[in-house]
Amino acid sequence: MSQETFSAFASKHKQLLEKELRDRVNQLTAPSVIKESMLYSLEAGGKRIRPLLLFATLSAFGENTRKGLQTAAAIEMIHTYSLIHDDLPSMDNDDLRRGKPTNHKVFGDAFAILAGDALLTYSFQLLAETPDDLADASTKLALIKELSKASGAEGMVGGQVADISGEEKDLSLSDLEYIHIHKTGKLLECSVVSGAILAGATEEQIKILAKFAYHLGLAFQIRDDILDLEGIEEKIGKRVGSDEINHKVTYPSLLTLEGAKEALHQHIELAKHQLNAAGLNVELLEAITNLIETRDH
Repeated sequence: MSQETFSAFASKHKQLLEKELRDRVNQLTAPSVIKESMLYSLEAGGKRIRPLLLFATLSAFGENTRKGLQTAAAIEMIHTYSLIHDDLPSMDNDDLRRGKPTNHKVFGDAFAILAGDALLTYSFQLLAETPDDLADASTKLALIKELSKASGAEGMVGGQVADISGEEKDLSLSDLEYIHIHKTGKLLECSVVSGAILAGATEEQIKILAKFAYHLGLAFQIRDDILDLEGIEEKIGKRVGSDEINHKVTYPSLLTLEGAKEALHQHIELAKHQLNAAGLNVELLEAITNLIETRDH
């Protein structure tokens, strides 16, 4: 697939997603300040990797990608809530996110926390309200279960706990992988698996795609660790070197920068191997995989 073709796909679906996010929040009967706070972070930009993975998975099965719009919005709301909370003074204490002041710097800690809570809970409402002609009751239940596990104590929250607990400690590579698999990887996996669920995939297809997403999630976080050392602040939209400031163990600190780059490439190749075994039209998923290996923000 040409870069131009993928760029057109990504641009079109980002626009669809962003309109969906705006419309969904604006239709809420809620205090204006909480909607402003929710939209401030939702509209801050970002790569939209998770929704794009969901859309690309639907495309791999030959399904209309608009079928996944509501689910993609729900997943992006979960991701955004996690960033709002992650930036708080009691967590990573970041001043910048995607090149803009973090939510709590604009709205204060209380409204930032509440905006995150609102996005978290609204995401499950969105899944439950998916029109019946797009997903029957059993499909909606499967999507809710998948997102709950990926974002909760067995997934993203558990990874965040392990990340905070590991600060200023000598973590092993397996400790670090646990953090990354759960903090980052589970929601990426959820995006792919949710697309497969919406497409009516077989259990075997879901297993293969979950393995693909497992390696992709590790690759994504390894690249993040590398960018924290050699990225450009204006491009990545946050402080470079924050991991070192927060005394976090990273892939480069354990493996050296060159070792981290080798590990990144290995996981990219393993992800592509799983794609090749899926027996689907995986060009878009492969393009996203290449993007994750080479991204500069």
